[in-house]
Amino acid sequence: MGTVVHLKRQINNSYSALKNSVDEKLVLVEERIKKQLVSKVDLVQTMANYHLNTGGKRLRALLTLGSAKLCGYLKGGRDINLAACVELIHAATLMHDDVIDNGEIRRGKKTLNFLWGNQSSILMGDYLLSRCFEMMVEDENLEVLKLLSSTSVKIAQGEILQLQHKGETDMLEETYFKIISSKTAELFAAATKVGAILGNKNNKIKDALGFYGKNLGLTFQIADDTLDYKSDLNLFGKKVGNDFFEGKITLPIILLSQKANNLEKNQIKEFFSKKNRDEKNFQIILELIKKYNIVNECYKKAEHFINLASNSLNILENSEEKKIFENLTSFSLERSF
Repeated sequence: MGTVVHLKRQINNSYSALKNSVDEKLVLVEERIKKQLVSKVDLVQTMANYHLNTGGKRLRALLTLGSAKLCGYLKGGRDINLAACVELIHAATLMHDDVIDNGEIRRGKKTLNFLWGNQSSILMGDYLLSRCFEMMVEDENLEVLKLLSSTSVKIAQGEILQLQHKGETDMLEETYFKIISSKTAELFAAATKVGAILGNKNNKIKDALGFYGKNLGLTFQIADDTLDYKSDLNLFGKKVGNDFFEGKITLPIILLSQKANNLEKNQIKEFFSKKNRDEKNFQIILELIKKYNIVNECYKKAEHFINLASNSLNILENSEEKKIFENLTSFSLERSF
């Protein structure tokens, strides 16, 4: 895969290539989501409409559609239904996540909990999950139902594990990877594995695509956590330092705590022990991150998962779709949004 520096400089259009390859079906996914969120309850419909207008990359839906195409599923609409389902699971977890983190900005806009309160936001997330399970049942495939339902369980467990270790600047890397594996990577894995199920592939290919998705998700989350310490609102769609101000311990802080001297470690611990952190605190953290070259260290960690994801595709025959999936591993690290 080359050096980290090469990866960062490489111009990668794989996201656009994936989107273009399934563009017509993605439009149908959007329509399916909109239809599924229709409600006779005014507040539910208002919140649903607001959520739909916040947009999003729809990467998980794209992975579902793309993996289905990669595995030869060309006719029928099950991929559209399940891509919408995966996106609804993701949306529900974001709503719950924002409540837990007291988040105010998501994709550059005010969060549901900021506008309508925590109670409504939690219930809206529950509503999305309920709608999602209706769609799973409609698919009438027990394997898909087991996969997506178990994925939802793992995501919830990841949220609780993160809450359990909130504010721990000396958190083990192992714990961090358990958290992001459950919260992020498992849904990526489900999205890519669903495509193999739709294509009636054997278990080796199903597992390979699931493994690909999991490692892609790990890379994606590491990049997401790292960008929070080097990006801006226009590029990233969320407030710079959002994780810091919410008191969320991510890989940059874990690696920084490992490298910092005792005085700096105590300062970092003091910041995260406070109920609120200010801009001055954040600027000190940014200087320390720059001092110890933490961003590059994070990318080095991610490169391991990139290699695992890429190698897992070796079992598949060469095709344009496979090439897109191979290139997508670099996009997950290089992206700036």
